[in-house]
Amino acid sequence: MRAVILLVASAWMVARSAGAQAPAAAPSPARWFKGNTHAHTLNSDGDSSPDDVVRWYRDRRYHFLVLTDHNFVTPVSGLNDVFGVEDRFLVISGEEITDRAGDKPVHVNALGATTLIRPQGGDRPGEVLQRDVAAARAAGAVAQVNHPNFGWALSSADLQQVAAPQLFEVYNGHPQVNNLGGGGAPAAEALWDEWLSSGQTVYGVASDDTHDLKRPWERQAAAPGRGWVMVRASRLTADAILGALARGDFYATTGVELADWQVTTRGVTVVVKEQSSARYRVQFIGKGGRVLKQVDAASAEYEFAGDEGYVRARITDSNGWVAWTQPAAVSVARQER
Repeated sequence: MRAVILLVASAWMVARSAGAQAPAAAPSPARWFKGNTHAHTLNSDGDSSPDDVVRWYRDRRYHFLVLTDHNFVTPVSGLNDVFGVEDRFLVISGEEITDRAGDKPVHVNALGATTLIRPQGGDRPGEVLQRDVAAARAAGAVAQVNHPNFGWALSSADLQQVAAPQLFEVYNGHPQVNNLGGGGAPAAEALWDEWLSSGQTVYGVASDDTHDLKRPWERQAAAPGRGWVMVRASRLTADAILGALARGDFYATTGVELADWQVTTRGVTVVVKEQSSARYRVQFIGKGGRVLKQVDAASAEYEFAGDEGYVRARITDSNGWVAWTQPAAVSVARQER
């Protein structure tokens, strides 16, 4: 007789006996907060002032924005005095640690950084990436690995050198970052699956990488509003938002909005907040990027079998928008009798 024990790690459940790096239960009651974790101002290479960038997001009903200028921490206290509204809008400080390994650009966002974190350098992309992630975390920030295919900088092997990864841009709104891969190089989403399949836990982010507010119509503009995260937290504070990001209590999207997403010991449930003009496809994806189940509907359930490695959902609509849920890590112990 074969007994199967299922161990699940997700934004709500931690399999301590499996050593899973996963979040504890989020505070309750909780709300969804819309935010962008990657934006630039005139303090680095953006085309607009911090005031103008913050105003754009506030006026479009985002709940939070992280300013991540290159190797510069833009002060946010005054911005919150002017634009912040309790429980409605918040600016969070950050930095894009902008580094290189030879001719390869290596960029890591330090979300919540309040003092400058200098690029750590190194000889190889994976080495640089690991050092910059470690520096961000040592400073108390949440580390986000940015646009791996920008300059074709980061391979799957490079990513897997990172100890204790946190966030990874599965989608970046900049038009020159090669989200979809090409020429034999994998897409960012495929790199995410390879990273997850190695046994590490890392959560997927969609972000704008905003640079261009003044010319959003141009084909090569890095305009705002292209990718964001929906974070589940009890309050709109920097600590609550950053904590939820670190534990994976959020989903990433380019336009598909979820009414609910839940993980239990039995499986995963996804419910889309439907738009009348759209149709939906939900794919549940496991180890190796394998599609475990596909449902052409606005709601879907997946029941764990035990051998998936992990399960995440990818939801697409008929207009091309996508949402990605975070992986629930699934392992199985078999006992022969």
